[in-house]
Amino acid sequence: MMPPKHTPKTPHQPPRKAAAQPEPRTLTHAEIRPIVIGIMLTMFLGALDQTIVATALPTIGRHFGNLDDLAWVVTAYLLTGTASTPLYGKLSDIHGRRVVMLTAIAIFIAGSVACAMAPSMNALVWARALQGLGGGGLMALAQVIVADIVSPRERGRYQGYIGAVFAASSVGGPVLGGFLTEHLDWSLIFWINLPLGLIALAMTSRVLRLVPFHPRKHRLDLIGALLLMLAAVALLLALSWGGRRFDWLSGETGALLAVSAVLWALFAWRLMAVDEPFLPLSVLGNPVVRSAALAGACTMGVLVGMTIFVPLYFEVVMHLSASQSGIALIPLMGATVVSSTVTGRAMMHAAHYKWMALAGMAAGIVALVPLAIWPGTMSIVLVLVLLTVIGAGVGTVFPVSTVCLQNAVTRSQMGIATGAANFFRALFSSLMVAVLGAIVLGGLGGVSGMSVEMLARSASAHELSFAFSFVYLACGLVLAFGMCFLIAMEEKPLRGPTPPSGGATAPSAPATPIPQA
Repeated sequence: MMPPKHTPKTPHQPPRKAAAQPEPRTLTHAEIRPIVIGIMLTMFLGALDQTIVATALPTIGRHFGNLDDLAWVVTAYLLTGTASTPLYGKLSDIHGRRVVMLTAIAIFIAGSVACAMAPSMNALVWARALQGLGGGGLMALAQVIVADIVSPRERGRYQGYIGAVFAASSVGGPVLGGFLTEHLDWSLIFWINLPLGLIALAMTSRVLRLVPFHPRKHRLDLIGALLLMLAAVALLLALSWGGRRFDWLSGETGALLAVSAVLWALFAWRLMAVDEPFLPLSVLGNPVVRSAALAGACTMGVLVGMTIFVPLYFEVVMHLSASQSGIALIPLMGATVVSSTVTGRAMMHAAHYKWMALAGMAAGIVALVPLAIWPGTMSIVLVLVLLTVIGAGVGTVFPVSTVCLQNAVTRSQMGIATGAANFFRALFSSLMVAVLGAIVLGGLGGVSGMSVEMLARSASAHELSFAFSFVYLACGLVLAFGMCFLIAMEEKPLRGPTPPSGGATAPSAPATPIPQA
């Protein structure tokens, strides 16, 4: 019998660790700048197309001989853009920002070309839905990419640039759309996206290679995503049709709201039933994320509502022309940009950054009070001063709410958290516009199916002042709710400079390893 073979003993060694990937180096400001410029162009594309269409709608309706379905040109883009926003965030967490951003731009370009070549109103509506499907990811992904490459403490500097793009599109979109439609052809408002989109595609494809990508395994809950999108679509349809196509108390509006409620309930059940839901419970249950998202949603709702109804106020109450109304809107949007930029930069140095936003919201609420009390008796100069204060006030909230939200989640959840915040901002903005429209219609004695603009132009000065008094009162109340959410938000220290997060793109150059002790 052969003795068993004896394997010589080796000194005990700890288990070998898998070769660790070298830590990515922190990008310099010079490297970050071209990335930010590239994503700003993509943001501008998405934001511009929400406003440039407004002034061209009457011409489009006459061209196709169909005024009844004209509202769907705006609604279709809003529906798909809002509903797809959180999906882009989740997909970018799984597959990386670069590939998802390029996909969104490509879909947006394809939708723009389809809009420009649409042979009928129905074709245009479906093309706008496709365009919105691409546009829904541009704004959210841009904010996530900024979060990937810049630490929370330094991120406010770049969030101001995002506010500048939003304001430029809000003011410049209607002006550019009116010029192209009046002097050239309405289809150019869509054709202009082709060269801009191709430039954005090339620029973004190149600059996003600078950001390292570390893939993480995630499951995509398709059922949860579908339930969320359908619930949002049903709610947006109820808000779009209520008071216009159907009475608010009609069976049709009630049915849409009921369907939306059921779908929201099923989505909530889905969140509890699966291991990795579409919106992680760790994100939804985070009190900082919740408070920051709600504060940002309230503020965005007020800003969007005012950009839509303040020009009407200028025309029917202050008796300005359409072009003068557009110019008079600049103080509101300009102050928002300046305030957002200044606040973002100040966050880099302030320990108690939340108080800047609280002071801004308080100033905005105070400025809305005289507009609500004396909407028809103030001079245009005083109105512009008050709008400047309101714009400066709401501008302080955007960098604070976005940076705090991103600072409170892990890097692997950055995309879905930012996408969800943008989703609720868009959803609440739609709700705010519907509420303000209902206030104007109700204050002027309107009925379903009537145009707010047509009714306002035929009303008396007293009726107009009465209606817009409640518009400004509603804006003040919503800002007050946003201020409460901001007060409830915990003021966590902002993380300092750290390596980029693992959700962006493939590296273009090997990173410098960090020596290990």
